[in-house]
Amino acid sequence: MEILVTEHVRISVYILYAVLAFLTLLAFGIKLQKKNVDNFIVRLKTFWKIVIFLTIAFSFNFMTTAVLLAFISYLALKEYFSMIPTRNADRRALFWAYLSIPVQFYLIYIGWLNMFYLLIPLYLFLLIPARMAIVGETKDFLKSCACIHWGLMVCVYALGYVCAYFIQDFKLSLPQGALGCVLYILYLTIFNDFMQYVFGKSFGKHAITPKVSPHKTWEGFIGGVLSTGIISIWAAPFLTPLSAVEGFVVGLGLACCGFLGDIVMSSLKRDLGIKDTGTILPGHGGILDRVDSLIFTAPLFFHYISYFYN
Repeated sequence: MEILVTEHVRISVYILYAVLAFLTLLAFGIKLQKKNVDNFIVRLKTFWKIVIFLTIAFSFNFMTTAVLLAFISYLALKEYFSMIPTRNADRRALFWAYLSIPVQFYLIYIGWLNMFYLLIPLYLFLLIPARMAIVGETKDFLKSCACIHWGLMVCVYALGYVCAYFIQDFKLSLPQGALGCVLYILYLTIFNDFMQYVFGKSFGKHAITPKVSPHKTWEGFIGGVLSTGIISIWAAPFLTPLSAVEGFVVGLGLACCGFLGDIVMSSLKRDLGIKDTGTILPGHGGILDRVDSLIFTAPLFFHYISYFYN
């Protein structure tokens, strides 16, 4: 199945590359003035790789997209299991957890969305504790069940929705195709993270969750949410069937949801006593550090579009 690429989608991608090129030239220009921007340049280089990887993922056909998104889910789940404590008795359960990745994305690929909705929240929810009970190790049984299932929901199920956009029958309601909605949610999620960081660094004084993430401030949160809502006034009609007014409201909601995803992952890292979930993305941390907001925004916007525009 080919992925519909409209003129608006192409223009939005060109704008993204132009912004990245401008920021790169700006960073090297500042560096020539003997100012320390090495960390920012490292982050930019990694972001270039991410953008190029996603461009490749969406440039061929739906099978390529599904395979590459499944690979991202695998990396995220592997990263998660490397952080949390697991028992030797959990190895068989972990096998089923990893196996759920190709099964889930195959279900999405063939269009069996009802089974995708149920595979992890219901069938893996029943299978994993049953398999662990057969092993017979009862010490920390509940903790292990909860940790494995939570990881599946975050790293596999939630990320699966990025792929599911291409299957749901929105043809009559999505003028820019499913890819328009996917780019919309990706752009808004990234823009929200960036603007909350900028406003927090520039004006932040009042911590919003001091025990979870002391650097998150009310000023950063409000600035990021409002900025995301404003940019969505243009982005929503350009990439989705939403009007400008509806886009503003949805943009505000997605920005709030993205913030919740961020602090949820921060809570996990603080509980485990780690700074980043991994090192695979220099300057950014791990896969989960980059998709923490997306695990909230992608499923919620999918169901919003499904309800109102299908």
